[in-house]
Amino acid sequence: MIIFFNKSKILYSLLGFFTAFLAVAQMQSFDLKEVRLNDGPFKNAQDVDLKYILELNPDRLLAPYLIASGIPVKAERYGNWESIGLDGHIAGHYLSALSMMYASTGNTELKNRLEYMISELAICQEKNGNGYVGGIPQGKVFWDRIHNGDIDGSNFGLNNTWVPIYNIHKLFAGLYDAYHYTGNKKAKDILIKLGDWFIELIRPLSDEQIQNILKTEHGGINESFADLYILTKDKKYLETAEKISHLAILNPLIKKEDKLTGLHANTQIPKVIGFEKIAMFSGNKKWSDAVQFFWKNVTQKRSVAFGGNSFAEHFNPVEDFSGMVKSNQGPETCNSYNMERLGKALFLDKSDVSYLDFYERTLYNHILSSQHPEKGGFVYFTPIRPNHYRVYSQPETSMWCCVGSGLENHSKYGELIYSHTAKDVFVNLFISSKLNWKEKDIYLEQSTKFPFENNTDLVLKLKKSKTFSVNIRYPKWAENFEIFVNGKIQKTEIKPSSYVILKRKWKSGDQITVKFKTSTHLESLPDGSNWSAFVNGPIVLAAKTSDKNLDGLFADDSRMGHVAAGKYYPLDQAYALIGEKEDYVAKLKELDKLHFRLDSLELEPFFEIHDSRYQMYFQNYTKEQYQEKHALLKQQEIEAMALESKTIDKINCGEQQSEVDHRYKGEKSESGYEDTKAWRSTRSYISYQLVNKKKSGKLLEISTIDNFKIDTITILINEKPANIVSLENKVMSLNVDNIEEINIKITAKTTRNSPKFYQLRILKN
Repeated sequence: MIIFFNKSKILYSLLGFFTAFLAVAQMQSFDLKEVRLNDGPFKNAQDVDLKYILELNPDRLLAPYLIASGIPVKAERYGNWESIGLDGHIAGHYLSALSMMYASTGNTELKNRLEYMISELAICQEKNGNGYVGGIPQGKVFWDRIHNGDIDGSNFGLNNTWVPIYNIHKLFAGLYDAYHYTGNKKAKDILIKLGDWFIELIRPLSDEQIQNILKTEHGGINESFADLYILTKDKKYLETAEKISHLAILNPLIKKEDKLTGLHANTQIPKVIGFEKIAMFSGNKKWSDAVQFFWKNVTQKRSVAFGGNSFAEHFNPVEDFSGMVKSNQGPETCNSYNMERLGKALFLDKSDVSYLDFYERTLYNHILSSQHPEKGGFVYFTPIRPNHYRVYSQPETSMWCCVGSGLENHSKYGELIYSHTAKDVFVNLFISSKLNWKEKDIYLEQSTKFPFENNTDLVLKLKKSKTFSVNIRYPKWAENFEIFVNGKIQKTEIKPSSYVILKRKWKSGDQITVKFKTSTHLESLPDGSNWSAFVNGPIVLAAKTSDKNLDGLFADDSRMGHVAAGKYYPLDQAYALIGEKEDYVAKLKELDKLHFRLDSLELEPFFEIHDSRYQMYFQNYTKEQYQEKHALLKQQEIEAMALESKTIDKINCGEQQSEVDHRYKGEKSESGYEDTKAWRSTRSYISYQLVNKKKSGKLLEISTIDNFKIDTITILINEKPANIVSLENKVMSLNVDNIEEINIKITAKTTRNSPKFYQLRILKN
């Protein structure tokens, strides 16, 4: 008997004689310890990640926690982000990575490290005496101010402290994962005490004050309290989760309003994961619908071919992806890390296979590609700018957020290869692996070389014959989808993005073979512009273009070390498609498995491209368009390159990482997005630090969105009044000749908002 499954209904068919509809049982994931990877690109990525994990020193990661607790350190803390305000955040990710990698591999060194770190954190918590444990610099003073209602929040600075709740959320998540994946009871104890401390911290605060705190990036702290509810079933944690959910993001989603443009992307996605988990336990349909609206908006309108979204960390306008095409700061890996977590949660909650289409696309093309497959190291930004490249972290120098999430990404590939209901198995991804469902005495091994070969074999090993369903995902990209059981083809009448369900009495040794075809097509950017990527099945193809000028390929510990800051190659010199798109697909000549010749280029899976500049997106012109539009692009590139060539340093005001990297401080400051630009204003002061390398810059340009009224502000450079050279067209020029380190402070003279500043730029002339 063959059964067909599609989304929330199951269609039973017995040789065509009868049909009936039944509700789908709740989908569940397997524990990571029940799935093991076989040889292939994912197993390799897991092994490389394991090596990176073991190269990190737990005592150095723990140092911020000991410092904050007044305990002598055992090793010097790491530098980079771990020493400039985000002290301790990697340790939380590290707990998660240790826990998941141990569950995925059984490596005992990982468990030993985990238990050691948990024990050290317990000592810190006991020393603090109030349930708190964290690495936030000057944490006692900071948290006392919050408890007393002294709150000044902006998008990433809370009382001039860099995303402190985001920071501590990583510890919440790491402690939860330590218990969830390894059963570490001490981690659970620390987590509950930490949660109770946080509840007491915010107890005196009004709802308005709490929402003010939530203006600052805070990770998925609401999800952490939903997790505490899972652990304890104590409703106070679920109530707290609801209380600390950011209404400025939630309410527009409930109304089906898209207010995301200009927002820091990865600030929002974890909040939505929290909304989803809270909705699942509270039964709040409005919240659940809001989450699905967000999912559809981001995956359909804001994501590029490889699954990533945003540039320079912010959501760009849905109708204009030109900023992303031009930028060396393309989609951030953390965004995809969190979109994968959201996709998994929705798939399990809704039992809807369609969520796996995006999950799979992002897994192969962004997550898998974001780690160097030989030398190790994690990618922060993946530019889609033609002929640019990516930078890889190093264990001793790089402590970025995408290192933390990167440690986790490659430790949990087994999480959704399979799933199950009460008694049935679902095969979701074609990845070579073994499933050992001890509870049901079902062992399944999947052998495949996908995506390089379009088939997979599944062999069952059972202690005794038994009746259950094996459900095979029919992906939306698959063509000529066929399933064989013990060599006999099975009749199917279903559509892509659904399951073929094979229900029978299985015996040990039974074999299921899945065969399909894939084809290549050109996929346009969501804004409908003339940029397209080649995609074969779920695999994005790209071309290596050059191995020159790969400045900072393996990152140092500089503040901008995560950005591929090497030479821009002009966009007008990139390969373009002239004529009909279909003609270029037809012109592809297959060289090898998933390798194609396109005139002088060789297209290959993007996840295989490393140590090279590349082109993923191609402009497409008709013959009539080419001369005019290409000439315009060339002129734009000449102007852009000329400006960049004389720029020494610049700050994009209101953009989180740009401001952090330039030591932003401020009070009574607001930021926003207007006229395609992020901005910042103040009713008190804002300050930044710029570097005029070799004193080669002569002018500091300050640009605003609104009118520049000099009589409303004062500007100091290195504590002295600025020397104003000119003021016109909303641009002020200051003399910075012969000044190498520039500390600029802008103060509002009245309680009114200052102008909206959007950029500061040091120029050679």
